Amino acid sequence: MAKLLIVEDEPELGSLLQQHLQGEGHTVELERDGRNALESCRFTTFDLIILDLMLPGLDGLEVARRIRQPRVPLNNVSFESAGLEHATSATVPILMLTARAEESDRVLGFEVGADDYIAKPFSLREMLARVRAMLRRSQITKEATAASVEVIRLGRLEIDLAARSVKIGSTVTDLTPREYDLLLMLAHHPGRTFSRDYLLERIWGTSFEGSDRVVDTTVVRLRRKLLEEGERVVSVWGVGYRLDA
Repeated sequence: MAKLLIVEDEPELGSLLQQHLQGEGHTVELERDGRNALESCRFTTFDLIILDLMLPGLDGLEVARRIRQPRVPLNNVSFESAGLEHATSATVPILMLTARAEESDRVLGFEVGADDYIAKPFSLREMLARVRAMLRRSQITKEATAASVEVIRLGRLEIDLAARSVKIGSTVTDLTPREYDLLLMLAHHPGRTFSRDYLLERIWGTSFEGSDRVVDTTVVRLRRKLLEEGERVVSVWGVGYRLDA
């Protein structure tokens, strides 16, 4: 199931959407304003964002614009100078909500990066169907992209996806399935920071009952096995890990 972010300043509507989407099996975070939504995107990898157009402070259009351009500074502090990267991809699907149904508002929403648009009041059944459809399209795109790559090469590091093998130069490196899956997750998105919670959920599964420190210990072993290429696996303090290209 997916990790979703709802950005909605109407408490009852936000809670209702959160409850029903959690009932579909998703993990759902709820924010009431645009600035907090951007902060959440810095630390958490979301698979879809449901974004209200009319928000206090930063409106939904500006939030969408900044998500699509994740290096735009917030509060005059750039993410780079803070030592942070966006955890959420700039290509994350965005479903825009609005009480204004004018064509000009819809067009503007699409221009700043919204993928779909639904006007209030809306049917909850239609909302859930749109979320399912957007997640399904997003997953198909990810799988097609992954399938088009047979070998990933970064410096002397080579990952053969078909053989599930890893080489440093000409030397094969023996990795456990978890170490391999962790490396592959990072290597598919070099330069992107993944939170520990996201890595734990995607690689160990939602039924895993241990501590998120298992991610750290796996990274330590992975770095050691990758020898000098292990320096590519970088810790992002307070967030998680990324693989430098």
